[in-house]
Amino acid sequence: MDWLHYKKIYFLLSGIAIAVGIFSLLTWGLKLGVDFRGGSILEYKFEKEISTEKLIEEIKNEGFDNVVIQTTGANTYLIKLPPLQKEDKEKIASATAKLISSTEEPDQATVSAANIEELRFETVGPSVGPELVKKTVYAILISSGMILLWVAFQFKNIKFGVSAILAMFHDTFILIGFFSLLGHFFGAEVDFLFVTALLTTLSFSVHDTIVVFDRIREIKKQRNEELKDIANRALTETMVRSLNNSFTIIFMLIALLLLGGSTIKWFAGALLIGTILGTYSSPFVAVPLLVSWDNLVVRIKSFRRK
Repeated sequence: MDWLHYKKIYFLLSGIAIAVGIFSLLTWGLKLGVDFRGGSILEYKFEKEISTEKLIEEIKNEGFDNVVIQTTGANTYLIKLPPLQKEDKEKIASATAKLISSTEEPDQATVSAANIEELRFETVGPSVGPELVKKTVYAILISSGMILLWVAFQFKNIKFGVSAILAMFHDTFILIGFFSLLGHFFGAEVDFLFVTALLTTLSFSVHDTIVVFDRIREIKKQRNEELKDIANRALTETMVRSLNNSFTIIFMLIALLLLGGSTIKWFAGALLIGTILGTYSSPFVAVPLLVSWDNLVVRIKSFRRK
């Protein structure tokens, strides 16, 4: 099959996705979580396990939005909210006590301080945001440079390394743009977990690309053909393997997204989007970029000879 016959369509689809993401970022920006914008962190230990979804609902009923809850241990819950005053903290404690009371037996429905143990209460300043952004940018730049050099060294051609990195950044830009849209329409926040999902997406994208590039290298040693024909053959031979590998991850992430609860919902969503993007970009962005670059070099050489 001539996969690369449609490379202009692939580039058009990618361009539209990137353009929509840029528009969303410029118009609405990212909905930053407590890790970036600052806020209050409360950690409670309860006598028994409770539902994080119900706890979020109770806290929202008290008038607090942007609530994030994580389980940190046995019956221990970390609650992240916008900056709280003393009276606000009392409302949170009242909401959690009300939830515990509603889950107890009728003859035991008494709430006391013993039901809730406050382990931590602190306010995180907005300085966490710039520091995290700086470290994330450094991590991406360092990893990108090392990946570029390593791929170029292994395949004895800088075009392979640059194509892989461009496909990787393609996935990064679209994922960030998607989360801008999700933040505006569905309230998805960018936090530490999103940064983790973003870096994981970079790794998955390059991993899938190297599989295709490696097959191109093997065929190139056996056949004296144009790179386009070799790339088409390599895509045909690796497509089923790549899809099977990606679908096993996608199915797991869908289950995690549906059943994992609100605590990790957007983390699983970011990984799911990143996996789909990585599966798409390897054959339909990285390889077309490589072939287009090679065709451009051939044309330039041919023009110079004339």
